[in-house]
Amino acid sequence: MRRRAADYRRPVRRRISYWIWPLLGLFCFVALFLFVVHHTHDQDQVVQPIVEQDKKVEPVVHARLNFTAEVLSTMSFARQLAEQMTLAKAYAIIAKEHSNLQLAWELSSKIRSCQLLLSRAAMRGEPISLDEAEPLIKSLSSLIFKAQDAYYDIATTIMTMKSHIQALEERVHAATVQSTVFGQLAAEALPKSLHCLNVKLLADWLRRPSLQQLADERKNSPRLVDNDLYHFCIFSDNLLAVSAVVNSTVINADHPKQLVFHVVTNGVNYGAMQTWFLSNDFKGSTVVVQNIEELTWLNASYSPVVRQLLDPTSRAYCFGGSQDFDIDLKFQNPKYMSLLNHLRFYIPDIYPQLEKVVFLDDDVIVQKDLTLLFSLDLHGNVNGAVETCLEAFHRYYKYLNFSNPMVSSKFDPQACGWALGMNVFDLIAWRKANVTMRYHYWQEQNADQLLWKLGTLPAGLLSFYGLTEPLDRRWHVLGLGYDPNIDNRLIESAAVIHFNGNMKPWLKLAIGRYKPLWDRYVNQSHKYLQDCITS
Repeated sequence: MRRRAADYRRPVRRRISYWIWPLLGLFCFVALFLFVVHHTHDQDQVVQPIVEQDKKVEPVVHARLNFTAEVLSTMSFARQLAEQMTLAKAYAIIAKEHSNLQLAWELSSKIRSCQLLLSRAAMRGEPISLDEAEPLIKSLSSLIFKAQDAYYDIATTIMTMKSHIQALEERVHAATVQSTVFGQLAAEALPKSLHCLNVKLLADWLRRPSLQQLADERKNSPRLVDNDLYHFCIFSDNLLAVSAVVNSTVINADHPKQLVFHVVTNGVNYGAMQTWFLSNDFKGSTVVVQNIEELTWLNASYSPVVRQLLDPTSRAYCFGGSQDFDIDLKFQNPKYMSLLNHLRFYIPDIYPQLEKVVFLDDDVIVQKDLTLLFSLDLHGNVNGAVETCLEAFHRYYKYLNFSNPMVSSKFDPQACGWALGMNVFDLIAWRKANVTMRYHYWQEQNADQLLWKLGTLPAGLLSFYGLTEPLDRRWHVLGLGYDPNIDNRLIESAAVIHFNGNMKPWLKLAIGRYKPLWDRYVNQSHKYLQDCITS
């Protein structure tokens, strides 16, 4: 058989290639399409159960009902029940006043049912339904209408309740004022045991001339003017309080024999205080007691504060027992009329030969050695004191009347206040700055009490303005006479703790948590004190 020519076979092969390639492409496209469709279907099958599962879980989670918003909502049954319950309570009170106990009992019963329904709704976290609220609303409405027919309409009821509220408010205010007055009286009163102690010691003073001779000798001691020793000033008429201050200071001092205490008291307590300090030993320290009546130069011609203290208006303000509720009762404390309270502004005059002293109030307790205060650099200032403006109300504008141009033009209302009660005074700088004359000036300007009310701190803030060196807060911690929540760590780290406030540690109304801090420095073993406590 004859073989075909090559040029005859080539065209056939070319014709076959034209339709095979499109067919292959179409096949690939179809295969890809089927793959994509199949893959998408598989994903739907995998995701669908998750969605189904989520749909099944979702109805289980509920947002908890805000029952406060429910009661405040004008569209809720809880609001309607609460309002009806309030009105029912008012009518229950009126029914009792008119001796209609049956109606009062019915109203009270429905009120308890309302309270129970509201508490259940709050517990389950769902609003009150119509089926639950309707019976109570109808029964309460019926009783309220019954009460209105029997007694008053709503307007009259509201007026009656307002009069009841006003009467209660007046009673509360009167009780508050009475409580404040009683508290003030308790703070001012001398406990019976302390009065007894004074009487016994005064009897010894009058009976034993040797004590008076010893007191005269001590007043002439060269230690009283020795500036190499450490001098402390205390001005008080409270014997036991002064004793606790002195005792705590010498017990916690490294060298108690180098301490000298200058005590000034009034004529009534002078003999008792002399007897106490002459009869007891305070670890070798020197304690000298002086009668304020011996300071003859401190008179009305020299001191404006003496003139003010003798003024009948000022004395009536403190001792007159005014019932004016607009007057702050703390300013009617007779201590503000005591010249002993103002002696701190005359220290350079009382002790002209001393250069530096530490002033202590009689309601402090010393817990550390205070001799380090004498070596502090006051940078030319007169007064070293702990600032109290960590709290906003201890700034100048809280103590002084800044509406008066005499104050507002010279002082910064935001200036930081500081504490009186534990102060180190540089008496050389004091005399140079003539602080006592500054004090006299401001006392004269405040004769009508328009710059500040009674008290020594406002006068001190003005007199020592620009002359006070801030001390570390740990030197002086205040508030133990009114604040029961002082941090124990702050008390333990304090060099001096101050029982400022009405709750003094020697009174029965003292804060029990702090009282042991004071009791430990009182000589409880003294025979007279034991006799007075038990009598």
